[in-house]
Amino acid sequence: MDSWSDVKIDVVTLFPAFFESPLQVSLLGKAIGSGALEVALHDLRRWGLGVHRSVDDEPYGGGAGMVMRPEPLFAATEALRAEDSTVILLSPRGRRLDQPAVVELSRTPHLILLCGRYEGVDERVSEHAVDLELSIGDYVLAGGEAAALVLIETLSRVTPGVLGNADSLTRESHSDRLLEHPQYTRPSDFRGWGVPEVLLSGDHAAVERWRDEEARRLTVERRPDLME
Repeated sequence: MDSWSDVKIDVVTLFPAFFESPLQVSLLGKAIGSGALEVALHDLRRWGLGVHRSVDDEPYGGGAGMVMRPEPLFAATEALRAEDSTVILLSPRGRRLDQPAVVELSRTPHLILLCGRYEGVDERVSEHAVDLELSIGDYVLAGGEAAALVLIETLSRVTPGVLGNADSLTRESHSDRLLEHPQYTRPSDFRGWGVPEVLLSGDHAAVERWRDEEARRLTVERRPDLME
């Protein structure tokens, strides 16, 4: 699949309202409004157990907090899964989300995002209902909603027609494993701080060389791990 014209993202969450405003504004709103990206929100309690729609229980072996039960998450994925679906659990122990992963996932026609909460998710969900665990960084959030929103936004940026200038993608940080070069705009002098002369020169080849050199310098200085 070469485009996002038929892509759909289903989000399974205990807090659908978390997504409502972000999905209506800026590039996300544009992508969804144009039909380039379809996002559907599903309240996990729809598949909850009993009259109280329970989705969690105490952990076997003891310990603090609650663990999300497998039955509601299995029921949700089985109700939403199609032949071309990829089920992703947002988890701090998952594969680190980076730009190559974003490009890879952008070719997937249907994504189902599971947002965990509490102390975690029953391991049988990870083992038997999920195709990929994904993390947005080495820290712990209250739940998977913020991580799911990050993933959706990164995917929207590689959706054809969403960015006003497609060349922006090739110049952003991590698009080619380098950090982005410094950016400047008017005024050319602000409180005595100027703009590099090369950017005012009109010499496009020199500007490109400067940008490449600065991107490499910043990457070595701030993220040497990317140079490996």
